[in-house]
Amino acid sequence: MAKYTVFLFFVFALLCQNSFGQRFAYIDSEVILKKMPAYRDAENELASLTKQWEQEVKGKQSELLTMRQKLETELVLLTPEMKKEREAEIQDKEKQISTRQSELFGYDGALFKKRSELMRPIQDKILAAARKVAKEKKINFIFDKASDLHMIYYDASYNYSDYVLEELGIVEQK
Repeated sequence: MAKYTVFLFFVFALLCQNSFGQRFAYIDSEVILKKMPAYRDAENELASLTKQWEQEVKGKQSELLTMRQKLETELVLLTPEMKKEREAEIQDKEKQISTRQSELFGYDGALFKKRSELMRPIQDKILAAARKVAKEKKINFIFDKASDLHMIYYDASYNYSDYVLEELGIVEQK
């Protein structure tokens, strides 16, 4: 809904008589992010944490598999009460694993929070640099090509990503 509102605002601004003097530009935040050392560091840290947490979950799943195999091999020797007790232990282990996966990888899990924690300062720097470039270049609107707002056509002469990179102090090596 928000992207449609922005699109309608954009169309309305173009149709208004006073809007002809307004200037538009766009940036590509994906390109900017990939050139930022802080972003690469954050991505590496997130990859490391993800791998560590995945190994933790796989270890717990391996323990669960061992418990199930042990139950199957000892099934003929167990009394019905002992069988129910072991099955309850297995179900508890399954719940623990499921809960841990949600805590780590769920919508509001540790990975999501860590990504937000690491990315927020980087995104704030890009936003501040884009604002500064917009003021210096007297741009009225800057759109992000990488966002949900679809750009059907764009002229490369209106790409201000390099100015934002320059403002961030990132020199492109060719």
